[in-house]
Amino acid sequence: MFINLTLIFLIVLEKMLHDPMYLFLCNLCVNGIIGSSSFYPKMLYDISFDSHVITYIGCLTQIFFISFYVYCESTNLTVMAYDRYVAICKPLHYHSIMTVRKVWTLLLLTWLFTCLECCIGILVTVRLPLCGVDIDKLYCANWAVVKLSCNETTLINIYSYIFTFFHICQMILILISYVKIIKVALRSQAVMRKFMQTCLPHLITLTNFVLSLFCDVMYSRYGSNTTLLALRNIMAVDFLVVPPLLNPIIYGMNLSHIRNRVRQMFNSKVVALR
Repeated sequence: MFINLTLIFLIVLEKMLHDPMYLFLCNLCVNGIIGSSSFYPKMLYDISFDSHVITYIGCLTQIFFISFYVYCESTNLTVMAYDRYVAICKPLHYHSIMTVRKVWTLLLLTWLFTCLECCIGILVTVRLPLCGVDIDKLYCANWAVVKLSCNETTLINIYSYIFTFFHICQMILILISYVKIIKVALRSQAVMRKFMQTCLPHLITLTNFVLSLFCDVMYSRYGSNTTLLALRNIMAVDFLVVPPLLNPIIYGMNLSHIRNRVRQMFNSKVVALR
């Protein structure tokens, strides 16, 4: 939380960091806080009071924000890949293509479309009557609640297939963007240095996020095996814990403007204390 907030305030307050790449990074950090906040408070409450129950409204709220985090992360990473594609493959037209208006439009569409996805998912889930109350997971997940339903789940399955297909298409767009970026980067050492500095953090973030979601799928695969409870719990929360923690660190280490500004900020505080 502290690392994400530091990066957010740094980007917001520093005018030299108001470029599209840093604004998309700021959005990534805000979304990371949403993802962490949807999981940690309830987990800390359960540990502190030895409680393992949640109200139905609380469960739906947690589902909404966890889903929002996942969908927004996927869409924002796609927008960031497009930004890097324009910056490296069309550098002379970058500022004419990635205008301030276009950047804010992309950010707004990311949030609006994500909110629409989550609202549809919640509305479809609310319609299902429940025949059970036990969720075999550390947090409320949409599919975990759907499995408790007494009725047909055809509608929720159609919804899941449609939006899964949409986000798979996003991953394909990212892959196509990076194939073109790498082709251009291999032609010049200067472009390759730019690729390593600005695109490598995005690739690490993307890989980390996809692998974390894969771990959650593996959790579902081993859901009936009680002997792997600890492993399943780790895999289930990996995408909520690891990406929000590592993303600001990865970008902070690789992007020189952010790294230098953070160093200056903390050095000034040390001098002031002296």
